[in-house]
Amino acid sequence: MSNGRIKRQVLIVDDSEINLALFEALVLKLGDIEAKSMASATEGLAWAQQHAPDLIIVDYMMPELDGVQFIERLRATAGKDGVPILMITANDQKPVRYRALNAGASDFLTKPIDKVEFLARCSNLLALSEMRRKLDDRAAWLADEVRLATAKIVERERETVIRLAKAAEYRDPETGAHILRMAHYSQLIARGLGLSEGEQELLLQAAPLHDIGKVGISDSILLKPGRLTPAEFDTMKQHAAYGYEILKESSSSILQTGASIALGHHEKFDGSGYPGGLVGEAIPIFCRIVAVADVFDALTSARPYKSAWTLEDAATHIRSQSGSHFDPACVAVFFELWPEVLEIRERFRDDD
Repeated sequence: MSNGRIKRQVLIVDDSEINLALFEALVLKLGDIEAKSMASATEGLAWAQQHAPDLIIVDYMMPELDGVQFIERLRATAGKDGVPILMITANDQKPVRYRALNAGASDFLTKPIDKVEFLARCSNLLALSEMRRKLDDRAAWLADEVRLATAKIVERERETVIRLAKAAEYRDPETGAHILRMAHYSQLIARGLGLSEGEQELLLQAAPLHDIGKVGISDSILLKPGRLTPAEFDTMKQHAAYGYEILKESSSSILQTGASIALGHHEKFDGSGYPGGLVGEAIPIFCRIVAVADVFDALTSARPYKSAWTLEDAATHIRSQSGSHFDPACVAVFFELWPEVLEIRERFRDDD
């Protein structure tokens, strides 16, 4: 450190010890410089590839690699496309200069070196390097700010989902624990089916919205303790479309996915479901997954109008409906991951 500043690193590569000593003495005049002098081009290249010099001064005529080859190999190294390189040569022919520029040289000088010109060019290239580093730091800072802002947006979306789900809860005897269980069952099935981590996370966040449309169903039907009449059931079925209408125009991918799930989670694999009577893979995969997760948890949960089924009875029912109500692939992975199903059920138990 000098005056609180980090020293700038300058790599000098030249097979002549005299030139190395001269160039190092000159660059040290610029102040705040740490010079690294190397007589071997291959060793200098290896060092440059592993470090972050602010400037490289390289001779053209060297026995292992000439200056152009040095530059070409360095520029081909990831992250080394911006470091300034000053090439020095005794050859003043234009073709060599063209090769140097095409290889990625930032500037060049011809021997014998004029000290004033050498210092001026080095100073300019070091200033360029400093500006590049500041831009890189600014870009990294902006990237961090974008990540933080995105995280806040995602968190607000999740809060919106939870609050919407709670709005449905107040109208429905289902519990908050049910919403958490069925969402995690859904994520588990998605993982077993090989969906991406992003899709699994999206499903986990959107699944709680599956019954949001129940806010549009009257209490006399929604809270009825006994079996619904055919007319009442037809009214109840409208909650799928209501949920879709509530969520469909959101710009949030979570709410858009929730709209699709709300609309399709009562479709059945054999086409006997509602509201569209879709068959098989025409039903969106998220809806097929949620159907298994939602029904299983509803069966095994106590409600004011029914007792909870045993795990064995619920499992038997789910298996018996594979291929009719449920997608057989979803059913298969659900039971392949049965120990994790039980762990989720235990983790999100209803309050007594």
